[in-house]
Amino acid sequence: MTSRVARPRAAIVVTGSELVRGDRSDLNGPFLAREIVSLGLEPARITIVGDSPDELADALAEGLRADLCVVSGGLGPTHDDRTVEMVARAAGASLHVDTQLESRIETVSRMVAERLKRPYADFAPGVRKQATLPEGATVIGLAGTAPGFVLEPGGAVVVVLPGPPGELQRLWPGALASRPVQGVLAAARPPGRRTLRFYGASESTIAQALHEAGGETEGMDVTICARDFEIHVDLLVEPEAEARADELSAELRERVGRYLFSEHEAPVESIVLDLCRAHGMTLAAAESCTGGMVSERLTRVPSASDVFLGGIVAYANSVKEQELGVPRALLERHGAVSPETAEAMARGVRGRFEADVGVSVTGVAGPTDGSADKPVGLVYVHAETPAGGKGADFSYPADRDSIRRRAAVAALHLVRRLVSQNRHEPV
Repeated sequence: MTSRVARPRAAIVVTGSELVRGDRSDLNGPFLAREIVSLGLEPARITIVGDSPDELADALAEGLRADLCVVSGGLGPTHDDRTVEMVARAAGASLHVDTQLESRIETVSRMVAERLKRPYADFAPGVRKQATLPEGATVIGLAGTAPGFVLEPGGAVVVVLPGPPGELQRLWPGALASRPVQGVLAAARPPGRRTLRFYGASESTIAQALHEAGGETEGMDVTICARDFEIHVDLLVEPEAEARADELSAELRERVGRYLFSEHEAPVESIVLDLCRAHGMTLAAAESCTGGMVSERLTRVPSASDVFLGGIVAYANSVKEQELGVPRALLERHGAVSPETAEAMARGVRGRFEADVGVSVTGVAGPTDGSADKPVGLVYVHAETPAGGKGADFSYPADRDSIRRRAAVAALHLVRRLVSQNRHEPV
């Protein structure tokens, strides 16, 4: 049972035919939904719509029934960028050229024209198009040549942002600071939030523990979600249910605490880097079946370089021998996919980079090359620290991408367990 506090409703309209066709995945909808929930608004819907005027008109008409409608995409200079025109039509507003905005976009476009060695005349029609806004719109910023703006057509507030996720996220704070959006937020009631993250347990195990602990109560919304081979329990809590949320969190720690690794939302790669940093340790990776995915996850974290020294993708046995010092006899005796090879790879990369911690991954990612004793989905990971090493393995019969992603996650969690000295936590 969940108590629903009346909150302003928000609708998200994500435009782009490439999203509808499946050529690209939508990143803006999930980002905006998370932001909306954290601000205390009720996310009514996320609509992904192509560039067809009729489809876009229907989506915007529905979106304008909410208190806040956030629209992304379709702000470019080409003929199929129709968002501004359709927003104006849905809001019953006329269009006009914002001369100050036109001047700002022209400055950027002239720089682009000069860099590409093209005449500015090629860009001028697009500049005027992008500077054309609905009457009453307030510009909140410029990302490249695409403007973000806010419009208040009567009962709804509309925020229009560029489609590229980086540009949208750059202009989002300006939208939040605008007077119309602040008016919507004044009626919002941000919920409290708890996040408990588990690794090594199934979703059903955590769900059972949650049920035994009492589950949802009045004023609290609890969700369980499998994310990137971890299980996340999210609690959205009204002020009157804070005490019960604390009790529920404590019950989960008691029942399934052996799987609990975090109560904040930082990804495991950030946790690993922070742990290594706190212990004054450096880290290096040796990867076979993951092809650099462990290294990629670590290096996506800013300032990782003070901990992560580097990695070696040792796909061929010859590279395992030459770059990591894995003995040929060991490879011939046990094979490339074995706990012995994983251990030798971890020790080899640790020595090669003179790192405090070495981690390795080797496995059969498929879809071919499996055998009866080493089927597709069999993966070995190993980590070595100054205090000793530990290996783990799993067999996960799935598609190639899922196997590789799970292997990278397993390697990171193994390092986390060793560096935090929680060596007996389940894999």
